Amino acid sequence: MLDELKLKRERENAEAERHRRKRDELNDRTRDWVEKRDTLNGQVRALVEEATGHRIKRDELNAEVRKAKEERDLWNRTVNELLDQFNDLRRRKMPKGAIPLSKLKRELKALEFKQMTSVLTVDKERALIEEMARIQAEVRRLEKSLEENEEVRKAGEELREVREKAEAAHKRVSELAEMAQKEHDQMTALYEKSDELRRQADLAQEEFIKTKMLADEEHRKHIEHIREVHDYDKIIHGIWMKERGVHGEEEVVDAKREAEMIFERFKKGDKLSTEDLMTLQKSGYL
Repeated sequence: MLDELKLKRERENAEAERHRRKRDELNDRTRDWVEKRDTLNGQVRALVEEATGHRIKRDELNAEVRKAKEERDLWNRTVNELLDQFNDLRRRKMPKGAIPLSKLKRELKALEFKQMTSVLTVDKERALIEEMARIQAEVRRLEKSLEENEEVRKAGEELREVREKAEAAHKRVSELAEMAQKEHDQMTALYEKSDELRRQADLAQEEFIKTKMLADEEHRKHIEHIREVHDYDKIIHGIWMKERGVHGEEEVVDAKREAEMIFERFKKGDKLSTEDLMTLQKSGYL
């Protein structure tokens, strides 16, 4: 009977050891998942912080875009007003009896189109070219006359200056809008990357929880088998003491002496078995 009990005790001890090894292995994996999760969350925080910087810069640039658009629109309105005034002034300053420049230019375009699209005889084409030359000469004469007019010249210069400012304002709007778009694109890319890393961190957290639960279960089974081992130890020790006729007091003395010996080994740094540790615990050393 004693041999059978010892065999069962060894089986329980082997199971306890197996569950301990499995628990320790799972705890190592748990630490790995925690480290991975924390690393990923740290990367997410860094990316979000960087993305926030781009978002702030984008919003600042968009505010500048709105302001630049207001300035551009103001210059465009000024250009339109000055253009109307300039055209009206040119009409008023045209030589008396002259055909309006706008009409001459329309006629010239019509003749150029006719020359390119029509099949003409040599005489008709020569006449067409002469008419075009006449109109061109008249246009140049009238424009020269207007350029020599001081009032028209000053109005034209003012119009050109305002147009340049309007074009510069439009260019500024385009540049700011492009810069704002770049900041937005960078922000979006960083947020997308942070979302992906956050999903990975969440998966790592899930794996951590699963592994921790498995490790806790292995620990529970380890303790359960250790208790079985101790139950067998008590029975085996009781049978051993009974066979030798040792009284309860002597049993306590022997147990205390055994615990003292194990504790001395512990102080020397010797490696103790699970059974040794349980003996120390029962004797009050741990």
